[in-house]
Amino acid sequence: MKTTIEPAHYEPGDFLERPIILRAFDMEAGVRVAPHRHRWGQLAYASQGIIIVSTEDGRWMVPPERAVWIPPDVAHAVNTTAKAKFRSVHISAEHSRSLPSDCQVLVVSPLLRELIFRAESISRDYAPNSSDSRLMSVILDQIREADQAPLYLPMPMDKRLSRITDILLDEPANNQTLKDFSEKSGASERTLARLFKKETGLTFGKWRQQRRLLAALELLAQGNSVTTVALDLGYESVSAFIAMFKLALGTTPTRYFEATNTKLKGEAVD
Repeated sequence: MKTTIEPAHYEPGDFLERPIILRAFDMEAGVRVAPHRHRWGQLAYASQGIIIVSTEDGRWMVPPERAVWIPPDVAHAVNTTAKAKFRSVHISAEHSRSLPSDCQVLVVSPLLRELIFRAESISRDYAPNSSDSRLMSVILDQIREADQAPLYLPMPMDKRLSRITDILLDEPANNQTLKDFSEKSGASERTLARLFKKETGLTFGKWRQQRRLLAALELLAQGNSVTTVALDLGYESVSAFIAMFKLALGTTPTRYFEATNTKLKGEAVD
């Protein structure tokens, strides 16, 4: 069962108790937080489960050991595909100026992860110039230094492309070629190929591969076996799927999720 939460957009009285605070809560599977915005920046992190952050520009998949940075005043929605332990670091607009000006998926280092866990016990009105204040400043430093992760799916604005990407969002295993889509879209294959590159920065093939990678992370986090995920996403073999995964993320599915304390079933190829 899916649940939609409709948060209010910020009001004039909205404020952060301190320049950097942490809000922690659990989210059930199938929750959708409708589009909203904050005056402050936000690092959205799930120590367990997967969340998906969406803006008008694209979708960011956030598995464990990754987080998405959302700058101030960027309208965004959040979806969960499995129960998630959601941890949100809110950073004032002033302090956000030293962070990226666009949404990015960032690698959560072991140190940053432990700092976030420690910050759960810190009151939101902690004393300035205290040990708690200094710890929150270290969190900010760690976010500044975090590496970017390749878990972004850019979305096109062109309506002809949107019809194609909507199909692939719903059916990531769909194997239709760009030529197949061109026959139904009212644009030539060459035009669609040019528009894909122009509007997303990716070729059609690379965009579909990225869509399948995000779908794979989602399905694997739900406990599906590597073999099942590979076949469900249209790969001819498990080894071909693992090769794609390793090329994109630098490791195999099992090793990736072992690093995040999530056990996978049935990876036969290393």
